[in-house]
Amino acid sequence: MNRKIKNTLALVGLLIIILVLGGAVLFIFQRGKIKADQLKLQQLKATHYDTGQLNKQYRGLLAKASVLDSVLAQRKFNIPQDLSSISFYNFLNKVSSTFSQNTQTNIEFVDKKKDKEFYYYEYKISGGGDYEDLFQLIYAIEQSKELKKIKSVTLNNLVSTNKDGMPNFLVSFNIVVDVYYSDNNRFATTELVENNLTAPPIYDDFYPLIRSQIPPNTDNLLDVQGAKLLALIPQGAFIADSKGNTYLLWEGQQVYLGYLTKIDYEHNIVSFILNKGGIIEKVDLTLDKEGTNKNIK
Repeated sequence: MNRKIKNTLALVGLLIIILVLGGAVLFIFQRGKIKADQLKLQQLKATHYDTGQLNKQYRGLLAKASVLDSVLAQRKFNIPQDLSSISFYNFLNKVSSTFSQNTQTNIEFVDKKKDKEFYYYEYKISGGGDYEDLFQLIYAIEQSKELKKIKSVTLNNLVSTNKDGMPNFLVSFNIVVDVYYSDNNRFATTELVENNLTAPPIYDDFYPLIRSQIPPNTDNLLDVQGAKLLALIPQGAFIADSKGNTYLLWEGQQVYLGYLTKIDYEHNIVSFILNKGGIIEKVDLTLDKEGTNKNIK
């Protein structure tokens, strides 16, 4: 056997040895790593999605979410998720911004409690002021989009005097309010649209029908008490008060505690309607032929 054949056989043998050793390394020593890589590759293929398909699924889910959100928005009340205890202070400040200067409110955080699957903050509101402002406050709390419940209300009448000496008939109040929230967003809309919180007109039940206090005559109007009818013209009347001051008045003009309602030129009578602390009186001043005056009530 010549040398060339020997070299060829040696190379073939060396190649076989390399193949055997390489196969042993791959299938014996690296077998576990290969299986792990294959498993990872399968997982990556399983989670691989087409971008177009993902966008299509997203649009479908977004449409469903919009429908659900619109259903929640149509509800009169929502329960927000993870509500801050400070939010009710902001709500009360916004509602009370339109109150008169006679109305004062104080708010106190009481406790955080749980009611079945919901949570709520409890607050105590105290103060005093105009009955209309109190009704607006209660109405806003009860009608607010984010669920709030008034647990109890205590009311008492309150009388104060302004700088002109006129009494203000007010109401003192103590209100306990529960403000609800949830730990999930199943009962809340994406964007809050508040309900109409403007309260309808209401009669002041705490305003006395008959009052002992009568407002002072700060505008120097004609005081009909003790007044005399001096003369009549077709459209007006000359009247003098008890101090001798003379006034020319016509129908509908304001006087102290009331209005001039009618001038009867033919019968020489001038009529007034007066409100004396809730007691309504009709007063007539007459001018007889001798020029004397009579008061008819």
